[in-house]
Amino acid sequence: MAARRLHRLTQLALLLTACGAGAGAGAQAQGRPLERPAGGWVHGGLADDAQRVEYAYPANLIDRGGQRGRTLIEGQLRQQKSTRRTPTLVVNGNAMPLYTGDDGRYARPYAFGAGSNSIELRDADGKVLQRTQFYEANRLKTQARVRVILAWDDPQAELDLHVVTPDGGHAFFAQPVLANGGGLDVDSVDGAGPEMFSITAPLPGAYHVYVNYWGNFGPGGYHFDEATRQQPVISARITLVFDENTGAERRETFTVPMRKIGDLTLVRSFVRASR
Repeated sequence: MAARRLHRLTQLALLLTACGAGAGAGAQAQGRPLERPAGGWVHGGLADDAQRVEYAYPANLIDRGGQRGRTLIEGQLRQQKSTRRTPTLVVNGNAMPLYTGDDGRYARPYAFGAGSNSIELRDADGKVLQRTQFYEANRLKTQARVRVILAWDDPQAELDLHVVTPDGGHAFFAQPVLANGGGLDVDSVDGAGPEMFSITAPLPGAYHVYVNYWGNFGPGGYHFDEATRQQPVISARITLVFDENTGAERRETFTVPMRKIGDLTLVRSFVRASR
């Protein structure tokens, strides 16, 4: 298990290095809060063929985990000294704590649906640093009818999202793709998430959302030793979004305390009616 985490960390480090190299040197020096995706629109090619999708603005496609056609949200923030408070990334109304590297850079994945999408960056005091909105015009993309987003407030801790579907499917880090079309986002092992589950054609029936406190990150990798804990209680923020980017959209947000390694908490059970 520890070897799996270290392997994921190595892969992610290489990806973030490549993403940082892809941005212009001037942008890195200036530290633009939000570099991409930028405002504009996307002209669709084939939704499952990254080589044939044409963009009207800079964007990085990534295909990790169970979701496809995701885009990295990238930028660089000026580091705030002498404070433990963190900036906030708000994507389509979903707020998540945003942790950066020592140079202030960050890269976070998101699977944007068709239609209007928004990204907002706020500093630790809640002031808006930058806001952008763009339109995803690829009509071959299908809206997520159920989306579950997990983020947390300790970059030295690893939390895992688990979703159980009506047909008995169990989406988690070891099984990110389900036969029913549901997909779990990249297993975030770089601190504070987000981890995300999406399904575009949800089966009717009961869904169960769990969060597991997997371990802590320290020298040499992840640890199951409570002595490596960075804070006594980790706050997990779970947002459920139903019928995203439609007139029927609704969301529910829960804050759940995670107190010790191994905690497995049932956050929410809900029933999806047939259409």
